[in-house]
Amino acid sequence: MSDTDPVERYYEAVDAMDADGLAAVLAPEFRHDRPDRTIEGRDRFVEFMMEERPRTDTVHAVDTLFLPEAADDARGREVAAHGRLFADDGEELFAFVDLFTVADGEIVDLRTFTK
Repeated sequence: MSDTDPVERYYEAVDAMDADGLAAVLAPEFRHDRPDRTIEGRDRFVEFMMEERPRTDTVHAVDTLFLPEAADDARGREVAAHGRLFADDGEELFAFVDLFTVADGEIVDLRTFTK
């Protein structure tokens, strides 16, 4: 399995509102830092994404996945994704860069930057 596989499955699960699929790619200690909040723990993050996020009528279009050669840290391997978030009607909402830390096939950490 490539370190990008859980990242690809992450976006598929989020866009499909698949709570089980999302939980399957996240480590129990998962942490998400985003511009408006920090969410700690896999269960809390899945709950937020399924029930509380501001918009659920969205689709992620990932333009590029980066797997830098020297991107290992003590917690795992880093993967970067650059893309755009669209509403179901096709309106582009914003561009994003997501920085994932992947260890043992699970996403441990996610930092989101938007424009």
